[in-house]
Amino acid sequence: MKDEVIFTSDGGRLCAALTVEIDHHTARRIRQTIDEQFFITTPSELVIDFRAVRFMDSSGIGLIMGRYRLMQSRGGTLTVVGASERLQRVMKLAGLNKLPIWEH
Repeated sequence: MKDEVIFTSDGGRLCAALTVEIDHHTARRIRQTIDEQFFITTPSELVIDFRAVRFMDSSGIGLIMGRYRLMQSRGGTLTVVGASERLQRVMKLAGLNKLPIWEH
């Protein structure tokens, strides 16, 4: 459980590399872990790295949306990186492709 999210920080940028499948069982723990680290480091940019994620259900959409709203409320930005084509399709179906969260 402890290794579900691996953090790196560089100045005002906090990167959260996810290492597990995201479903209703893991999404809550991941959300809490990211939020705890956010309030410790108060970054201006949060990067969520999906490179190691092979599966995500709708709980992952909620995870992303909640972190997006958190960053917006604090004047920061959220960036999503490393999502596979499969995960990108799930995110697109949920409308996340319309948000300015994608790495350029």
